Amino acid sequence: MLSVPLVHQFGFLFLLAIPIACAAWTVTHEEVFREPREFCKSKSQNCGSAVERKFFYLFTCEYCFSHYVAAFFLVITQFQLLYQGWRGYLIAWFALVYVANFYMSLYNRLRLDIKHENVTIAVEEEVQKKVGA
Repeated sequence: MLSVPLVHQFGFLFLLAIPIACAAWTVTHEEVFREPREFCKSKSQNCGSAVERKFFYLFTCEYCFSHYVAAFFLVITQFQLLYQGWRGYLIAWFALVYVANFYMSLYNRLRLDIKHENVTIAVEEEVQKKVGA
């Protein structure tokens, strides 16, 4: 078992998952990476070998990509969860991926709610213009 108190381990878990979610979401969804993502999407559908297709698919799926981002963060932070050594890294890796994907799901839901609100407001404004005119 680790000598770090469990509450601190969970604090690190929930904090480290934030930049992991941010990086995974940005690469797989945001406009700044659109061209490389479209290239990877095309390659993931059109490459001859299965290994190539899977490699390029990793850059289009936030869940898949978050595993690699989490592994990178484990290397640079050496964060371990519950146990020391490889077991602590393995548990931390899957826990970070889980929490990061939870954060991304919340963010996606929030964006959908905001978009729905904006569409509803636009429709109501259009109706008001027609009624008022």
